[in-house]
Amino acid sequence: MARYHALVASTLVVLAMLAPVQAAWAGAPTDQLRDGVDRVFKILRDPDMAGDANAVPRRKAILTAAGTIFDFNEMAKRSLGQHWAARTPAERTQFVGLFTDLMQHSYIAKVDQHGGAKMVFRGETVDGDHAAVRTTIPLSGGSEMPLEYRMHNADARWQVYDLRIDGISLISNYRAQFNKVIRLESYDTLVEKLKSHQLEFSTPAASPSGKAAR
Repeated sequence: MARYHALVASTLVVLAMLAPVQAAWAGAPTDQLRDGVDRVFKILRDPDMAGDANAVPRRKAILTAAGTIFDFNEMAKRSLGQHWAARTPAERTQFVGLFTDLMQHSYIAKVDQHGGAKMVFRGETVDGDHAAVRTTIPLSGGSEMPLEYRMHNADARWQVYDLRIDGISLISNYRAQFNKVIRLESYDTLVEKLKSHQLEFSTPAASPSGKAAR
């Protein structure tokens, strides 16, 4: 899989995650995802939150709203994979915080810079406490990028624990990168890289034709 520059990749994901929505598909997972997205855009439309002077509180509010959409704890656990079991409670708490910060800087902050694509809901599949909400994002040239939200029912609400961008799992992509750092160096090295943002962790991204790069 080709590794795109983080800005290009995160731009696509932000457009997919946090763009205005259309279509009338309904269902509990879809409705809760749509409601969360609406909350983000309510913040962006709030004149009291506008401007550079309000950048910090605006992004904090966006992250809080995103927390109703995404289960960052579950995403962090899955991204660490087999190495999660060896972590102490303190290490797990630290890693969840670092992973959430990575998501914030890679995606949530970019919502201030990008927008306008129309996310179309195509349907959902529910299997017990797990669901998949299928959407598409229009790309240049008339093509579309399929994006699927993997959700689970946690604490009586549906939250996203993974994204599949044109069939490529965001969490699997992070897990492979984190595992490589741990295997070649150490877990402590991964933590330091996450702390200092010295390493750009890429995300799966679609090519201009709408197909994911591999």
